[in-house]
Amino acid sequence: MVLSGGCLCGAVRYETAEQVFHATTCHCPTCRRAAGAPCVAWFSVPLADFSIITGTPAQYRSSLHATRGFCAECGTQLTYQHDDYPGDIDITLCSLDDPESTRPDDHTFVHHRLSWMVTRDGLPEFPRSRADGRDAS
Repeated sequence: MVLSGGCLCGAVRYETAEQVFHATTCHCPTCRRAAGAPCVAWFSVPLADFSIITGTPAQYRSSLHATRGFCAECGTQLTYQHDDYPGDIDITLCSLDDPESTRPDDHTFVHHRLSWMVTRDGLPEFPRSRADGRDAS
């Protein structure tokens, strides 16, 4: 099965195989600022399975180790690539045509979660990345 999605204005479209892993809701300040939202839901796929089929995303180096892809026309944040994981790409879950087709498995960087952002979904919560291995829930 193929997952497809794109930006708000339709200038950038992508497709990827449904080999989703590391689906998370990130509460870090960088994701918040990049999206202008209290958190961002992401999922990862192998970079080899990801294709831009229309348009060309603009790129922004948001930290020393990461690059974000977004539509230069409407500003929709689409992708995140970390230098330490060159074979993977993270995709904003809500840029999917059908965002109900997958869902986050956990919350990451919850030590940055805004005090008024209450989640009661029962998913595991990690103070930082899931690699820290400490569920805070």
